[in-house]
Amino acid sequence: MLSRVADSLFWMSRYVERAENVARFIDVNLTLSLDLGPDAPHQWDPLIYTTGDHEDFYQRYGEATQSNVLAFLTFDEANPNSILSCLRSARENARTVREMISSTMWEELNKFYLLLRSATQPQVVAAPFEFFQAIRDAGYLLEGATEATMSHGEAWHFRRMARLLERADKTSRILDVKYFELSPPSVDAVVSFDTLQWAALLKSASALEAYRKAEGRIAPHSVAHFLLMDRDFPRAVYFCLLRAEQSLLTITGGTPGSHRNAAEQRLGRLRAEFDYMSMDEVIARGLHEFIDGFQKHLNEVGHSIHETFFAVQNAS
Repeated sequence: MLSRVADSLFWMSRYVERAENVARFIDVNLTLSLDLGPDAPHQWDPLIYTTGDHEDFYQRYGEATQSNVLAFLTFDEANPNSILSCLRSARENARTVREMISSTMWEELNKFYLLLRSATQPQVVAAPFEFFQAIRDAGYLLEGATEATMSHGEAWHFRRMARLLERADKTSRILDVKYFELSPPSVDAVVSFDTLQWAALLKSASALEAYRKAEGRIAPHSVAHFLLMDRDFPRAVYFCLLRAEQSLLTITGGTPGSHRNAAEQRLGRLRAEFDYMSMDEVIARGLHEFIDGFQKHLNEVGHSIHETFFAVQNAS
């Protein structure tokens, strides 16, 4: 496959996943703000930190009110991580590789983009729950169309690898912010106020129902363990790393541990860190410090994928 095609497929997928995750975070936060009411005056600040754009936001918007955060994360075209910006970038990448994706995928992505392009901020403020649910539904439709109509060959694996790496990134970010904000001195001492927020954290990853079945009672230690280390839940970090590595090795023809290029090396080592790690070890080390290191290594994985598959051939 041409490197430019693989590059476009990779970033198309990452941008769609990023847009859907931001919509998911906003939707859950809207519900939580109703549940908590005036007891949570700073409820919108954490969303800015999960995207990593807090410096830009506070410089241009000042206070993290609901309306400011919705504008910045949804429609702000100067914010490259807003939902509208992400879908515009995804659509542009898809346009350059029309021959590699199905007509159904292209149609669903266009519908997704036009949903944002045609909306106005007053309309969203008037019916925010319906709007952000529509974004999530559009994401599900696009993913379903992709699974059903795109051949599961090399192009599909580039797309899946990108989606899973983006998902691992966002799950770790929201966990880091919320865990720091909510964890009491005793890691399992949860009060009712915090229980609502831990449940909201799980909902932001569509994980509440799966968590209840697997773990039962909501406790910070268990929530962190589930979102980081569960092997079976599709938004857990470990699950994402396992499947992303599978796609990478399918693309390269490698095997686990072969480490024939920098991308295999770095992703394999990052996945291996999760193989035998316990949550007690992570807590003892410090969850924030662990996730901070994880983010650094995940960025290195992305750089290695770029260098291995995209940069050299594009330069030739």
